[in-house]
Amino acid sequence: MFGALVDAGVQATRQAGKYLGQSMRLMVGLPEYDTYLAHMERTHPDQTPMTYEEFFRERQEARYGGKRATCC
Repeated sequence: MFGALVDAGVQATRQAGKYLGQSMRLMVGLPEYDTYLAHMERTHPDQTPMTYEEFFRERQEARYGGKRATCC
């Protein structure tokens, strides 16, 4: 019983850390490439996803000017 509680606490801590890290990256403007890849696989399986470099450049242009990002 105690082990299950510890496991649940560890899992909750990991999840909180994941969300905190994601929030911090978004606050400073770093894109979430893994989320993009999951989105592409789920909603656009027939399209080739951008490389990390292409994705990063596109996100910077969308945030700071240049071409507008388009999806869905």
